[in-house]
Amino acid sequence: MLEDCKNAQERWGGVHQLIDRWLDERRELLVRFIELKEACDADLEAVTKARIDGFSELLMDYISAGHFEVYPQLKAEAEAFDDDDALILAERLLERLGMSTELVLAFDEDYASPVRCQHYLKRLPAWLDRLAKGLTERFSLEDQLIARLHAAHAPQHRAPSEA
Repeated sequence: MLEDCKNAQERWGGVHQLIDRWLDERRELLVRFIELKEACDADLEAVTKARIDGFSELLMDYISAGHFEVYPQLKAEAEAFDDDDALILAERLLERLGMSTELVLAFDEDYASPVRCQHYLKRLPAWLDRLAKGLTERFSLEDQLIARLHAAHAPQHRAPSEA
């Protein structure tokens, strides 16, 4: 029994670390987003391709980590706990996440090449407004995934007064 507990901690503790790292990436993404938005508001013509590329790269890394690392681990955890309700919810949420993924891919495509980036520079503030809405919804959906597929299975921490 102790060995099973240790194996579970190693397996799902790793998921917890993965989620923590991913949420740290989310915070960094938000910082870069705000910096880019403020730069656009201050002087759009001074916004460089390098700045847009740095943000876009971070955005693509975050989206990729979700799709290829975090979501599969969350689903595996729900499967391991035979949580069919969580898996059904996950499928619905992942479908909705697809919409914001398409938005991110379109942004990346518009600003990937130097020629297109210069052409679309005037559209950047509107793009950032669209991304703000899409990412707000995405983060909410991801938080629901984490809450239902991971936090529901995590060992409950007792309050110090219960110890």
